[in-house]
Amino acid sequence: MEDFKKQMLTEHLTELRSCLIASFIAAGIGFAVSYAFVKDIGNWFLKPLFEVLPEQTTLIFTSYQEAFFFI
Repeated sequence: MEDFKKQMLTEHLTELRSCLIASFIAAGIGFAVSYAFVKDIGNWFLKPLFEVLPEQTTLIFTSYQEAFFFI
């Protein structure tokens, strides 16, 4: 425990702020990249379902918002 550096409260808050900013930037970049490939990701997730569906059938969405997830 003696190895930890003693910091003032403002130093802790400054470090927390920089970590939060980096986390939000990383999450934003991850969201942007995944949003760019939303159709490919959706097809990858639904591929097993499409393989077992009978010929000439489609998926049916039971609520309005479900159709917007994999447009």
